[in-house]
Amino acid sequence: MNWGLTVPLPGIKLGAHKELVRELPALGYTDVWSAETNGNDGFTPLALASQWAPELRLGPAIVPVYTRGPALLAQQAATLADLAPGRFVLGIGTSSDTIVERWNGIPFTEPFAKVRDTLRFLRKALAGEKVTDEALGVKGFRLESAPEVPPQIALAALRPGMLRLAAREADAAITNWLSPQDVRTVRGAFHPDKELLARLFVVPTEDADEARKLGRWLITSYLNVPVYQKFHEWLGRGEALRPMNEAWASGDRQGALKAIPDEVVDDLIVHGSPAECRERIREYVANGLTTPILMLLPNSQINGAEAVRALAPTA
Repeated sequence: MNWGLTVPLPGIKLGAHKELVRELPALGYTDVWSAETNGNDGFTPLALASQWAPELRLGPAIVPVYTRGPALLAQQAATLADLAPGRFVLGIGTSSDTIVERWNGIPFTEPFAKVRDTLRFLRKALAGEKVTDEALGVKGFRLESAPEVPPQIALAALRPGMLRLAAREADAAITNWLSPQDVRTVRGAFHPDKELLARLFVVPTEDADEARKLGRWLITSYLNVPVYQKFHEWLGRGEALRPMNEAWASGDRQGALKAIPDEVVDDLIVHGSPAECRERIREYVANGLTTPILMLLPNSQINGAEAVRALAPTA
């Protein structure tokens, strides 16, 4: 079974992860995956992990296709592929209008076409081809040193259109913010055999009130973003989230937090004792998820390193 961990852990500086990352293979973890929002970039944690624990598979989940030019994205992917031959998976996606447009000042236009064209460009570039792509504005780019083992490419996909693109042209799909039951819906729109990955938010505490408080804060942060609103409408959770969405849109942040039903938090946040959390994660796998990627949330009962050990598949 694949069992991934998001690095770096919240509240712990990247450079302080060395000993913990070295311990992960013995604990049964197979993967480490980074994220790229407003903290560490998506590639540096993986470069370090590639040297700290050469047994682990590595990937960003995800880096946006908008915030780097196609050539630079290919260069960074090639660098990681050389550091971890056969163990690096490039996770790409649209990200969101907040990250792309509001934070980086880049127009968030034609996301499906942008992802599709970048995926096709990367396939050629990482294979060592000289690439001209009019849609991306690329003219005659070739990597100085293409990786000996081109990385697999995983595509962030939330709804049928992007899931079908991932099924046709990518090696895997990465999804997010779903329940174990939702995995069946996503898998049904994707591919029966290709790898499906998901980041799972995990709060290993038996204090349900604390876990739900953390969960509500995260849910308002993410699920008011248009791409996630549409995702949950497709999953059938639109009506349950409507009061939160309406309160948020009106500027009532506290009202939005209070409007989220406990049932929605319990669907989307893995919480409970470490044993209960491990069992819940295995429900995702039983319903068609290939690779769970744990995103540990700090809580008052257990610290980051202890939680990593307690949630290991061998625990």
